[in-house]
Amino acid sequence: MQDSAIIKIDSPACGVLKNMAITQKANIFFKEVLVEMKRVSWLSQKDVLRYTLIVLGVTIGSAAFLGGLDFIFTEIIKRFILK
Repeated sequence: MQDSAIIKIDSPACGVLKNMAITQKANIFFKEVLVEMKRVSWLSQKDVLRYTLIVLGVTIGSAAFLGGLDFIFTEIIKRFILK
């Protein structure tokens, strides 16, 4: 299914786009963006919150793990190599 607001590159209307002012091109672009945004199936607020908490949890867990490794290796270097 093709929307009438979207102009294909190989269509005859493409030649018209070359002769348009930048403001007209921007106007067409934002109209097309609105059409596409209406087609998007957005996540529910519950899903967004859940996925955000998962990302934050994994990020904090990874940071703690890598920080712990850094601390352990730093202590090993201080005790055995730099002594």
